[in-house]
Amino acid sequence: MKLFDNTEIAFSLKSDSQLERAYFLFRMIQNQPMVRIGSAVTNFALKAHLPIEGLIRSTVFDHFCGGVTEDDCLPIIDNMYNNGKVHSVLDYSVEGKDEEVSFDGALAKIIRIINFCEEKQSIPFAVFKPSGFGRFALYQKLSEGKKLTSKEEEEWNRVVARFHKVCKLAVKKDVPLLIDAEESWMQKAADELIEELMELYNKEKAIVFNTLQMYRHDRMNYLKELHKRAKEKNFYIGIKVVRGAYMEKERERAEEKGYPSPICTDKKATDLNYDTAIKYMMEQPKMALFAGTHNENSSYLVMDLAKTHNIKVDDNRLWFGQLFGMSDHISYNLASKGYNVAKYLPFGPVRDVMPYLIRRAEENTSVAGQTSRELNLLKTERKRRKL
Repeated sequence: MKLFDNTEIAFSLKSDSQLERAYFLFRMIQNQPMVRIGSAVTNFALKAHLPIEGLIRSTVFDHFCGGVTEDDCLPIIDNMYNNGKVHSVLDYSVEGKDEEVSFDGALAKIIRIINFCEEKQSIPFAVFKPSGFGRFALYQKLSEGKKLTSKEEEEWNRVVARFHKVCKLAVKKDVPLLIDAEESWMQKAADELIEELMELYNKEKAIVFNTLQMYRHDRMNYLKELHKRAKEKNFYIGIKVVRGAYMEKERERAEEKGYPSPICTDKKATDLNYDTAIKYMMEQPKMALFAGTHNENSSYLVMDLAKTHNIKVDDNRLWFGQLFGMSDHISYNLASKGYNVAKYLPFGPVRDVMPYLIRRAEENTSVAGQTSRELNLLKTERKRRKL
């Protein structure tokens, strides 16, 4: 039996009723029209303030999220760590807020999480999105090389100050920071800022991590250029490597605005790009890799490369990451072999986390085979338990 086929280990933390709920959910998600209609109806109901939060909470929210607050998440964090050897990354998944008060609120939340990480071995990283600390349009304007107004300059200085504040604390508390990637048309400004932070704070090891979405065909070149500059300026590189989360959006915008799509031509090209980045990084001593993947082949590849390069399974420069509620067969089976594994555990008020949840559902329907694989594993485990 291959490592990831062991459903007993994969679902050891799920009760029979949780297993049934997961099976029901993925059957729903498999139906593409239903996901589209469901997303539209949910958005409408939330905007109209209809009382559907209870229903969302007991189904999709509880499957993919840890709770409404970070304290809500503690029982899940402890259960995963104590009984499954799997760590957690607390992900404050409130999206699309555009006011200074929200950015300061997100900053306070990340500071609290960094302090949490220091106390709890089960939470090894803190994470945030660049648009959590500043307006998306501001990053976009800078990425497009446009000049900011004096008011926008002041606003950008506040964004940069928020980044520095969390980085300083992260270094002090020795807690690595994962900074998520977003849409390509705002990413250049985020990349440039994160590189400045790496140069400043990654002098002794990787504390600041950028994220590369490998469905973008330009990311391998970017990684090589970054590496060249890191060698010149003598700093460590931390990278979370993922396939990416905004594919449809990216392609639609490129078509609409008439520029070449930044996305790889097909899944095969994305997979090759992803694996090339993994191979490149694992050859470099001054790089730390967080392999965010739900792909079995890429996970096996990382394991093989670790053996080839004599990297111990628990080496702190190598982590695997999956989303909570997905790919438990990868997470728990890897952890059972001693690898460093962390689940992204989203949390936040139900209403505010809905954009994240809708994206998750749509992503599951658009990634060929992902939902049917989850369903097959759940079927196997239901059958095993009956026997």
